[in-house]
Amino acid sequence: MSKRIVKLVLLSLILFASCSKEESMDKKIAIDQSQKNPLTPTQINAKIDESLNVKGIFNWRDASSHLLWSAVVNGNNIVTIGFGNSATNFERAKTSNNANIQNDLLKIIMKYEDTTLDKVLIMADADLNLMDVMISKQETIIALRQSKYIRYIEPADYSYLNNRNTKNNNVTASSSSSSSGCGYESTTLAAADYTTTTPNAKVPWTFTQHNIPNAWAISSGRGITIGIIDTGVSPNQSLLGSNFNNGLSSGRTIQKNGVYIDSIWPWSTTTDGVNDLCGHGTSMASVAAAPRNDKGLPVGVAYNANLVTYRAASNVVLDGFQEQEAVKKAFTALGNNSNVKIISMSMGHIFSVGKIEDAIRFAYGKGKLIFCAAGTSTSFTTFVGVIFPASMSETVAVTGVREGATYQACDDCHTGSKVEFTVAMQRSASGNTVPVDSYYENQSDYVGGSSVATATTAGIAALVWAKNPTWTRAQVLTKMRQSASFSSNRNATYGYGNINALLAVQ
Repeated sequence: MSKRIVKLVLLSLILFASCSKEESMDKKIAIDQSQKNPLTPTQINAKIDESLNVKGIFNWRDASSHLLWSAVVNGNNIVTIGFGNSATNFERAKTSNNANIQNDLLKIIMKYEDTTLDKVLIMADADLNLMDVMISKQETIIALRQSKYIRYIEPADYSYLNNRNTKNNNVTASSSSSSSGCGYESTTLAAADYTTTTPNAKVPWTFTQHNIPNAWAISSGRGITIGIIDTGVSPNQSLLGSNFNNGLSSGRTIQKNGVYIDSIWPWSTTTDGVNDLCGHGTSMASVAAAPRNDKGLPVGVAYNANLVTYRAASNVVLDGFQEQEAVKKAFTALGNNSNVKIISMSMGHIFSVGKIEDAIRFAYGKGKLIFCAAGTSTSFTTFVGVIFPASMSETVAVTGVREGATYQACDDCHTGSKVEFTVAMQRSASGNTVPVDSYYENQSDYVGGSSVATATTAGIAALVWAKNPTWTRAQVLTKMRQSASFSSNRNATYGYGNINALLAVQ
C-alpha cells in the first residue's frame, strides 16, 4: 500500500512539474514601458563605448536584453545563437543532442515570433553549435535567454563602425603604406631599407633586426603550411601565384580560397572569389612566405613554406554579418585542414564576436598555432587595448614596435598585457615600415602596423616548426618565447618582445 502511495505522489509531482513548465512557456513576457522602443545606434554605441572605456572589453553576453534587442533591430534583425550543454560546448561532433537543442530553440523562436521555420532559420553551422536566425521581438530574445542551452545571443549584422559619425568612419580608407588598411600603392624602396641576397631577392631591414637571414641557413619553412585569413591575394602578383616557386623557393604550393560574400543579404551564397580587392591580404602573404626570388623583389620570412589563403573580408575591420561569417568559415576550414600548422590573421574587431570565438576554439582544438594582430589605431579606437580576437587566450597577440634598443610602440600599434610578441617594423629615423611585394607585378611597397608584425611572426613560427617537424604547438611557442628579448621576465606591455629567429631555430 505504501509503495502505491509513493508512486502516486511521484506521478503527481511529475505531472505538476510538466504543467508548471508548460505554464511557464505560455506565460506572457512583460516588458517595461520604458524599454518597448529600441535604442538608436548612437545610444547603442554609447553603451558599448562606456563598457570599453570602463572595463576594457564589451561582450553582448553582458548586455541587457533591451540593448541586445535594440542592436538586433538596428542590424536587419539577424541574430547569431550559440548553444550547447555548457558554456564550452561549442562543437557539434562533441554534442550528441545538438539537433534536439537546436530544434527546441527554433520552436521558441517560432512561437514568440508567431511565424514558420522558413521565415526564421537562415543557416545552421555544420561544425559548430550555432545558427543564424531572424528575430524581431524583444520577447523572443528574453525567452531564449531563459534557456539553459543558450551560450550567447548576438546581433549578427549590427555595424558598430558604420553607425559612428561619418568624420570618424575612415578605418577602411587608410593606405597600406602607412597602416594596416587597404591600398594598392607601389613604392620605390629606399636603399637603406633592404639588403640583397641570392639569387636577387631584397631582404627587408626588419628581417635583419630579428636575425632571420642567419636563421635561413638552418630553416626556410619547408614542409610547413601557413593559413592566412585576410582579404585574399592579388591576381596580378605572380610571386604569389605562378612564380610562387621562383628562385630558391621550390616544391611548395599556394592554395587560394574565397569565402567572403559581398552582399547585404544573409541568404546569399555566391562569394566574390579568391582575389584580393583591398591589397592588405597580398602584403600579409608576401611578408610571411614570398619566394626568395630572382626578380629583385622582397622575400618572405618562410620562403619555402606552403600557403593556404582565404579571402574572408573586404577590409581589415570585421564589422558586419558577411565578414564575420566568412572569417568563421575560414577558421573552421583551416581547422579541418590537417596540412595547416599555423594560422595568421591580421584583421579584427573592437569587441568579441561569438561565432568567430567558436571557430577559433575549433581550430585551436585541432592543434593550430594561431597568431592575431593586437590592433592598429584609428581615430576612434585609440582607447582600446588588444583587440579581438588577439585578446583570446587561444590566440597569440602580436604588435609592432619602433626600431631601436628601447621598446616603443609604432605610431599606430596597440599594446597591452595580452601581447606575446613584438616585431620591429618602423624605422627610427625615416619612419619607413616593412618592404613587401606590391599588389602589382614587378613592384614593391611598404606595409606597417600590427598586421605586418603578425604575419612576420607566423613566418618565424614556420621556420621553427620546419626545423622541428615532430614538435607540438606548445613546444614551438615555448621555443619562440625562450628566443625573445624578455624571455626570462615577460614585459607587461610588450610580452616576450622581439624574437631572435636564429636562436629560435637552433
